[in-house]
Amino acid sequence: MKKQSIDHTKLLVLSLLAGEDMYGYQMIVELGRRSNRTFEMKEGTLYPVLHGLEKDGYVEAYQQEAPTGRVRKYYHLTRKGGAALKTEEKAWEAYSGAVNAVLRSSAGLNLA
Repeated sequence: MKKQSIDHTKLLVLSLLAGEDMYGYQMIVELGRRSNRTFEMKEGTLYPVLHGLEKDGYVEAYQQEAPTGRVRKYYHLTRKGGAALKTEEKAWEAYSGAVNAVLRSSAGLNLA
């Protein structure tokens, strides 16, 4: 099996945007909620990821006024981003399947 490095942050952000357009802080809150607080992303992590996804053409940003009157920058998943999400999901499934296979094979060992 080929050695793989999985960037789960990109996968998580693309997955969030597959459901709806979101602004940054909304993504942070939603990711925490959906993961039962397992993933609590900081702004310093999220925004560089978003900028990279935008540069790659996976997301597009636009500004829109919120009900509060504040203008927010929203991110939208592009068609290219949707294809990248499918690719990332398959890679993650293969990676997590390999990890689970190792864990299952070790389950019967007595390490005490």
